[in-house]
Amino acid sequence: MKKLVVALTFAITLSSCSDELSRARPYVLTTATTGGTFYPVGVAIATLTHAQLYESEGISLTAISSAGSMENLKLLRDNQVQFAILQGPFGAWSWTGEGPVSRPQTHIRSVSALWKNVEHFVLLTELTDTKFMMDLDRLDDERYVLGARNSGAEQTGRFILDTLGIDYEEKFNLAYMGYGPTSNAIQDGNIVGMNIPAGAPVSAITRAYAFMGERMTILNWTQDSLDKLNARYPLWDWYDFPPGTYPSQTENIRTVASPNVLVTRVDIPEEVVYNITKVIWENLATLQEIHGATNDMRPEIAIDGLGAPLHTGALRYYREVGLDIPDRLLINEEENSDEGA
Repeated sequence: MKKLVVALTFAITLSSCSDELSRARPYVLTTATTGGTFYPVGVAIATLTHAQLYESEGISLTAISSAGSMENLKLLRDNQVQFAILQGPFGAWSWTGEGPVSRPQTHIRSVSALWKNVEHFVLLTELTDTKFMMDLDRLDDERYVLGARNSGAEQTGRFILDTLGIDYEEKFNLAYMGYGPTSNAIQDGNIVGMNIPAGAPVSAITRAYAFMGERMTILNWTQDSLDKLNARYPLWDWYDFPPGTYPSQTENIRTVASPNVLVTRVDIPEEVVYNITKVIWENLATLQEIHGATNDMRPEIAIDGLGAPLHTGALRYYREVGLDIPDRLLINEEENSDEGA
């Protein structure tokens, strides 16, 4: 009997330790490089989640840096992380297995749209005719930067130009750089233009405008170009830069933007995703105080621009607050418990 009591006590102690270890194990949110916007916003979301949910629900979230959207998809696939921030097109490509994503990532579910990723296609003013996107189709082997090699900027830039029918492979002399070196290159006269998708205003564009003024132009978009871009993935919407958004900018510029998105794995419990979604939207004011990029986040557009179906936990929250859910974001909810990585 004494041996039995000792054994039971030991088992209970092990069970308690196991429960505590399980409770203490955080979910991981992958972001991007520490110099961009993904990382500080991800840290803010993780901090809010831990502060609001750890004591009451045992839910903890830790943010880590990464190379960005493509690496984040791999980390999710391998279950090395459970949440990720992606550029909007990568959210769509991940679900369909298109663009740079070689096969459908059916284990991915959407949680929320976040802040806007604004398209900045820049060209030297002397090479513009209309100051609209199709001016890029008039280049003749001039050096143009779509982004760093294999970056989200490069991949989304290629998709946009392909969709608009701009033969960049033939007409551009492509160069590959990060945002800082790209801004320096256009100021030094080494390139004629650049693609800088990011939350506005972007420091790389601000620095270039401050040096070059009216010698450079952010290209405008037409309704026809926006319609073409949204024909396959309805992700983009209008985004205006009023005069003065950038130094020496005297005219309104109309471009487009798509949301960055928060995604998760299908096998994360509904209650966890529900609580994290709720924390984000019910503490939006705090999030906006932490980082200005989140100022254009609003609950009424929380599901706009999502590419993959909603996780059941996020779906539950959005139904509670009265959002209309489009059919493309719904999936047979029984599949959520059957699918894995």
